[in-house]
This record gives sequence, C-alpha cells and structure tokens, in this order.
Amino acid sequence: MRERVLVTGAGGVAGVNFVRALRASGRNYYIAGTDYSKYYIELPDLDARYLTPRHDDSSFVERVASVAKRENVSFIHPQPSSEALVLSSARGRLPAPVFLPRESVMSAGQDKLKTQEILSSKGVPVAETVSISSMSDLRAALELGPPVWVRARHGAGGRLSLLCNTEQELVHWVSLWNGRGTPLEEFIVQEYLPGRNIAWDSLWYRGKLVTSYCRERLEYPFKHISPSGITGTPSVARTVSDSRVNEVAERAVVALTRRADGAFSVDLKEDSSGKPRVTEVDAGKFHTTMPLWGMVATKHLGLPWFTNFADLYVRMGLGEEPPSEAPARDALPAGYYMIRNIDSGVILWREDGWKQRVV
Repeated sequence: MRERVLVTGAGGVAGVNFVRALRASGRNYYIAGTDYSKYYIELPDLDARYLTPRHDDSSFVERVASVAKRENVSFIHPQPSSEALVLSSARGRLPAPVFLPRESVMSAGQDKLKTQEILSSKGVPVAETVSISSMSDLRAALELGPPVWVRARHGAGGRLSLLCNTEQELVHWVSLWNGRGTPLEEFIVQEYLPGRNIAWDSLWYRGKLVTSYCRERLEYPFKHISPSGITGTPSVARTVSDSRVNEVAERAVVALTRRADGAFSVDLKEDSSGKPRVTEVDAGKFHTTMPLWGMVATKHLGLPWFTNFADLYVRMGLGEEPPSEAPARDALPAGYYMIRNIDSGVILWREDGWKQRVV
C-alpha cells in the first residue's frame, strides 16, 4: 500500500524540493499538496493539488484538515515555518499526525530575539544583540560595531536586514520601514560577524540527534539588487565538516528543547577569530535545500537511503524507529558544491572538475 502524505506550502521552492526528494526515495509515496498560490501549486510533482487560504486566515486549519481527510493521508508535512507553527498548535484538529516540535519551541525559534536570549542564558555562543523599543536605542546599538546588522525579529530571506556603518544609515533604514507600518519592536541590531556563513541541518527523534550535516553559503541569487546582499536560500553552497559547528549547533537545539522532534535548521556565522556563533534556530523547518541535498546524497552520491532526509523524516513521522546506522554528524561528505539559479537547473560540482546535473 502506498503511504499517503500531504505537503502544505508545496508550491514554494522548499516545498518543491521536499516533494522532489520523496519522489526520489525508494518508496512509492502518494503525495497531495496545498498552497495559497494558484500559480505555484502547479510546480511540484503531486498526485493531487489544492488551494488553501494563507496561514493567518481563520479557515486555514479547517481547510488543511478537510484536504487531509479527503485524501486519506497518514502524515502531514507543513513546509513553510509560518504554516508549521499554526498546524503545530492545531495538531489535535488534524486527521493525521505531524512531526513537529511543541508550539512553544517553534514560537521561540521563529523569534530571533527570543532565540538569542534563551541561547545566551544557557551559554551557547550567539551574536551580541540589542532590542529596539525607541529610535534613541539605535545610537546605543551602533556601539556593537560599526558595522552592525539590523534585521527583523521574525521572517526569513533576510527580511528587513541591512549592514549599517553609520547612525544615519541605521536611523534612515528603521525609519523607512517603521513609517510603512513595521513596529520598532520588530527590529533587532546585531554585531557583524565577518566569518563563514554556515547552515546546519538536522533530524531529531524523541530528544536524540538522528543525523545532521552542514554547509557553507557562498553566494545568494540576485544579491546585487538586494540592499543587504542576502536573499534567503543560497545559489552556491558547499558541504563542510567542522566539529566546532556540530558542537555549537547541537547545544543550540538542546537549549531550546530537550525533547526535540523533527527537523531543526541552525544558522551560524563565524566571528573574527573563526569561532561559530548561532544567529538563528528554525525549529520544525527544513531549510530550502535540505531535501535537495538529501536527494543528491542517495541519487548522485550513492549514499544510504537514510541520507534522503525528507524520506527519513516522513518515516519517523509515521512511527518508524530511526536507523541505528545513520551517522549523527557529517552525514554528507565535505567538498561538494551545489550551484543553482532560477531557470538554470542545479549542478553538483567539485573543485577537481567533477560535476553532475541534479535538476
């Protein structure tokens, strides 16, 4: 019998990658998908597709539950963190299970200021951060640099971020968005960390780390037209192996919850001495390319089935015990570059000239 899975937010890039990874697995999944865009829902390779309202609509949960019941699915994966947070809190109203952390853990993870406060209180190295409640706070915040990063407490893709070198730049940037309706309290200012930009992806089961890997972000799409140079998901990244990153990232997850379940994606930057510090912990969310790297691992690198992270995650969500042979750390070999861009496909590449087209 085919396992029947529902993926919400399936039309986004991360949702498309998640569906693609399940299709590449050894299981013949039946996959239904939802999205609120009538255009993007056409992108993923689905067996059935449905439109939903946005996650903040009062009818969102009811609509997802209705689709899940109609499709008789045995598991629900909400890909966007906004939808995952809503469905985590409403899991009792869903006809199929999710594999998500508790709502309180996800809520803390989606608030960058709250995350920094929790991690700092438990000794996890983080970027020094200042909260903003009035325009006068900006002058004090600039003492973290210059330069300093100003960014939004919530949201992805470098939302409202800018590297500022002067008080004037900082005041003008915050004033612009405050005038457009963003509360001052939504901004934080952080010290600038000049080192490597690292993403650490992991899967957890009942508080135990099952498997993980990390990669360095090297390029972002359309960075030349973004004020911050950061546009979320990278266009070029390479796998790395670093015990210091592993140690700090694991501590960050445990600091948020000792009963971690599902996916945890940690962002880190290195300081001037090369020490990794945590800038964000996405609880319950797959980074955009995490399922794509998993598909690459099994389909192009010949690694065991459990390195297809989307497949492993769904199986655990369905109640299967994690495989004992899965490596807790460095599941993917270092030195592989993923090169991707809009309408250009995806290339897997090594510095010795080896390459394969992935998509």
